Amino acid sequence: MNAFIVYAHPESQSFNGALLRRSVETLHAGGHEVRVSDLYAMRFDPVSDRRNFTGRKDPAYFKQQIEELHAVETAGFAPDLAAEMEKLRWCDLLILHFPLWWFGLPGILKGWVDRVFAMGFAYGGGRWYTKGPFVGKRALLCLTTGGPAAIYGPDGLNGDIHQILFPIQHGMLFFTGFNVLPPFIAWSVARATDAERRAYLDVWGERLRTGFEDAPIAFPPLEAYDETFRLRRAP
Repeated sequence: MNAFIVYAHPESQSFNGALLRRSVETLHAGGHEVRVSDLYAMRFDPVSDRRNFTGRKDPAYFKQQIEELHAVETAGFAPDLAAEMEKLRWCDLLILHFPLWWFGLPGILKGWVDRVFAMGFAYGGGRWYTKGPFVGKRALLCLTTGGPAAIYGPDGLNGDIHQILFPIQHGMLFFTGFNVLPPFIAWSVARATDAERRAYLDVWGERLRTGFEDAPIAFPPLEAYDETFRLRRAP
């Protein structure tokens, strides 16, 4: 299996860094191929603009989706984006490693999605959700939080973690065709004891050894929706 890890944390000695190292070690030990994009180490630019492209479809007016379609037709993506796109083509499994910041992705990772998930490459032309370009591939979030599990429960102050992650898991990953596996979450790691952190690493390692056959999150497929894109009512 080919595993592509996108890692978004500025400190390599952080617990996120420890999770990344456990990922690489465990996957390699299982005989899998691994590629890692360490966005901070790469100094990945999250700003999406004309720098995404080596040419121009319309020099007078910038519309990103039009330029993306043109770049797909002309192999006109900037080298940093073309390299990330090739990793997505190559992988069977995509893992996003990140801390939950302000109830979402760190800016550098959101910018990676903005730039790399380009129209004509990751979606478009009727290719979305269960007809997306990445159908058959799997995706998995490995994230840390500042707060404990209870605060992210259905009745918790911060809101249900599954609703918080919905824009990422459904709106970015499932939208482009991935089968999205249930996330791995290490809760409140800043306040965790060393023993608790070791336990998280062990659970994550075991998940990587045995969990790839887990059933994906059961998002409704395209055919479950009517012509107005609302779920059909059961007869």
